[in-house]
Amino acid sequence: MIENIKGLTKQLLEEIGEDPSREGLIKTPERVARAWEFFSQGYRANIDDIINEAIFEEDCSEMVIVRDIEFFSICEHHMIPFFGRCHVGYLPDKNVIGLSKIPRIVDVFSRRLQIQERLTGQIAKTIQEILDPVGVGVVMEGRHLCMQMRGVEKQNSFATTSAMLGQFRKSAETRAEFLSIISKEKF
Repeated sequence: MIENIKGLTKQLLEEIGEDPSREGLIKTPERVARAWEFFSQGYRANIDDIINEAIFEEDCSEMVIVRDIEFFSICEHHMIPFFGRCHVGYLPDKNVIGLSKIPRIVDVFSRRLQIQERLTGQIAKTIQEILDPVGVGVVMEGRHLCMQMRGVEKQNSFATTSAMLGQFRKSAETRAEFLSIISKEKF
């Protein structure tokens, strides 16, 4: 993978009119290849390895929320970054998950070529499949460089997407509680 991306990067530099042998660009193909190895690590991740048996039976029926999870991803349409915050909540039935596993799940799916709409749903569905909770809610807020740097060039715009499953979809009260909590000021 690394060698192929290095070659492609060198070719890209030549195609846009640059000289890949110029001092500032000599190591660029290697750096770009290593960056893409990192940006795409979600394709090589295994959810079971990420969870690492951190699911615990617990008599908990109140909402669990991890909010303000920073994420970055790459837009599959332009291969330009988008980034922002993700908020995840669930209503346990019998099981809870180690809190640190939720941001790791976000990372698995965000470190792939993505669109924010699909990313939001993948996170929600994965938590639903892993825990079988009463409900799951995911809200993502993202800034898309493909909208800020090109096209409409709107630097202050951001996109909000949500995925509500189970009780979060059925109950306006549950959904409102979740949305209220994620909207509160940080402490």
